[in-house]
Amino acid sequence: MDKKLIRKSLLPLILTATFASISGAYAADVVAKVASSTLGKIVVNGKGMSAYYFDMDKAHSGVSVCSGICSANWPAILTSTVKPHVAGIKGVIGSIPLKGGKHQVTINGRPIYTFAFDRAAGQVEGQGAQGVWYVISPTGKEIKVLKLATKPTPAATSATPVVKSRY
Repeated sequence: MDKKLIRKSLLPLILTATFASISGAYAADVVAKVASSTLGKIVVNGKGMSAYYFDMDKAHSGVSVCSGICSANWPAILTSTVKPHVAGIKGVIGSIPLKGGKHQVTINGRPIYTFAFDRAAGQVEGQGAQGVWYVISPTGKEIKVLKLATKPTPAATSATPVVKSRY
């Protein structure tokens, strides 16, 4: 078989494989992006899990104050680079160094986290927790709206008697 013919027939396959590996690497490198939720468009990690700010953190301090049990319940969104790769976020992206060479992603100088009890992409179970945890808008601002209940609470059902208080 002619070598030119072999090269011509293999070139499209090589280009396709190269493009696929580059685009696959791009998708894997995205540590935060924008997605829809019941609270509107929010920042999520690379796996689609909701991202949160912790109000006890101070912007541009270079540290996270969430440690111990806090970090077990609110894992940091991590990156291996100083300048994380994100998609669709308009806030200023950065990171703070952690032990072991990893970095915690920051938006507008504030560390970002996920919530261990959000079990599926797009859940916002941590919204408003303890009055200090809030999801993040694509511009990097906290969304302080409390989530809407998806099921009626016992107090909202007709089977619950109404008790009038004198207070």
